[in-house]
Amino acid sequence: MSPIRRLTDAQPTLATVAERAGVSRQTVSNALNNPELLREDTLARVQEVIAELGYTPNRAARQLRTRSSHMIGLRFEPAPEGTSNALMDRFVHTLVEATAKTGHHIVLFSGDPDDPLDGYDELLRATAVDAFVITDTYAGTPQADLLHGVGAPFVTFGRPWEDPSARHPWVDVDGARGGELATEHLIEVGHTRVAWLGWERESRIGEDRRTGWRRALDAAGLDATGLGVRTTDNVDAARMAAHELLEDGRTTGFACVSDTIALGVLHALAERGLRPGADIGVVGFDDSLGAQVTWPGLTSVRQPLEQVAIEIVDLVNTVLSLKAVANPARMLEPTLVVRRSTLRDG
Repeated sequence: MSPIRRLTDAQPTLATVAERAGVSRQTVSNALNNPELLREDTLARVQEVIAELGYTPNRAARQLRTRSSHMIGLRFEPAPEGTSNALMDRFVHTLVEATAKTGHHIVLFSGDPDDPLDGYDELLRATAVDAFVITDTYAGTPQADLLHGVGAPFVTFGRPWEDPSARHPWVDVDGARGGELATEHLIEVGHTRVAWLGWERESRIGEDRRTGWRRALDAAGLDATGLGVRTTDNVDAARMAAHELLEDGRTTGFACVSDTIALGVLHALAERGLRPGADIGVVGFDDSLGAQVTWPGLTSVRQPLEQVAIEIVDLVNTVLSLKAVANPARMLEPTLVVRRSTLRDG
């Protein structure tokens, strides 16, 4: 946990003042820092609202907006052991390249895994960054509340799951469409008993992807009864779940919530002497390095992480320039990469 006291007290923000006064955030900033630029009546109106709300500009937040460090903060966590999930490497690499073109640099910082706010305070108080990119919205967004409270700019990779009406800019990938693509492909190659191996119900991302599987089965008039199984994102747990689904001899296709889960299915097939693709179709999700190098090649849903990073940088630049954000909620579509795990002649 951070040794520095948090900036979590609810306070009026620059955005609050702007909305109440019916002016832009830039106008409020001018009223505070360059009042000579405003008309007398506009300045008086903004000052009246400031007094009414008791707004006191946070020193760190003001510096974040007026003294550019050309740095963007990103909390970065290592991939969990026992999984094939290293997708953030692709995302961060493109983020670094894209921000370099705008004259910015990425500052990576870490924090207590059990404390999503850890690490933010130090950077805020030191005014070490111009803005933040938040990537773990699936776990809730207390960071958004903290940054809103001090008026610090940020963009999230991930929709605001807890508050769909939230107005901060974000970019996400349509997981439901990905689950649908995976299932549609298995149906197209001849599978009528397509199981879903997903994460536990608490996972917002997992449930989103599962809705696509169910949507595709419903559209094809296929029964989903008993075919939707939830498990942990672990190869061995997925292997055991796959064995259970294969017991009745009728399940011939697996749409999986992640490549880690799909790799567990491939292990179960190997133990049963079944051939991926020829006997049982398997589709993963994320197109990780594991999907690309495992035998016989895992068909997988690929997220456009490079485009996500580019969109995020565009949003960050717009927010930092204090311009109105066009299309602040950006949902991108995944694609399907077909390999031998779903090729029935393979």
